[in-house]
Amino acid sequence: MKDPVPEPADPSDPDHPRDPPAYGSTPRSGAAPASNGPKVVALGGGHGLYASLSALRTVTDDLSAVVTVADDGGSSGRLRRELGVLPPGDLRMALAALCGDDEWGRTWSEVVQHRFRSEGDLHGHAVGNLLIVALWELLEDPVVGLEWVGRLLGAHGRVLPMASVPLDIQAEVELDGAVTTVRGQVACALTPGRVRSISLLPPDPPACPQAIEAIEAADWVVFGPGSWFTSVLPHLKVPELARALHESSARRLLILNLVPQAGETDGFSPERHLEVLREHAPALLLDAVVADGAVVSDARALEKAAGAMGARVVLADVAASDGSARHDGPRLAAVLAEIFRAKR
Repeated sequence: MKDPVPEPADPSDPDHPRDPPAYGSTPRSGAAPASNGPKVVALGGGHGLYASLSALRTVTDDLSAVVTVADDGGSSGRLRRELGVLPPGDLRMALAALCGDDEWGRTWSEVVQHRFRSEGDLHGHAVGNLLIVALWELLEDPVVGLEWVGRLLGAHGRVLPMASVPLDIQAEVELDGAVTTVRGQVACALTPGRVRSISLLPPDPPACPQAIEAIEAADWVVFGPGSWFTSVLPHLKVPELARALHESSARRLLILNLVPQAGETDGFSPERHLEVLREHAPALLLDAVVADGAVVSDARALEKAAGAMGARVVLADVAASDGSARHDGPRLAAVLAEIFRAKR
């Protein structure tokens, strides 16, 4: 006779595990590692945040990622529309970036990033997206669900949504002399026009309280790299989050993109990225701007734009050696470590 199939866990049961294991523990070890390095909060989303987290996780043991929640395309968009949840894709990518370099970490990073290929409804869905949403439904708390996934992956840091509700990005776009409004992250990223400014819908969304706390306690806040209008700037359009970023005693560092992004920042020079940032957050001050020297054609113009925000420019070789438009993790980590230790 077969054993009876156990009933699924009931989230209303007082014994149901809502809280993740104590920070620093994983399914393999209950010992919390000693904390080394400054308290760092990294802001962004997608591949840009993946790059900064891949570097930062080797520089500090106290790392929090605050991730945009405006994705409306692909697997994330489908889950968002069908279940009304936060889009999990950028959160998943941040968790994958924080996985360990051992066999456990590499394996789980591949698992959560794996996408189904089929002729059915599962086609295109990322395993990690489904895992995250399942935990959200069981635990009824997005932050707790993400921490459980982080423990499973052995993540070297914490991943938090920037807002407690899904957001839509609305952009003012200029094309052939006419200005129109485009709504949605995918539409903004792919518009053939020039994005002039962005706003969020709803315009005053509730910020994730844990994200606010992380920023208030941080030693360093890191912006970028990433899609300027859809991953970097949205954090400054959440009023509570923007207030924390302006008032925090943390030092602020910006990592510039290596190339303009088609559909968002075509024709942008490195200094133009800073000018757009200042237009969206005029009172925001920075301490350092990191740029790859090979992509800066006018160092004086960049220094002027950075100086207008109170920052110094750090030119360094941080691009991947294969010629692709991506940052090299170890190179970027070495530069960030020197800046954090006031050696650069």
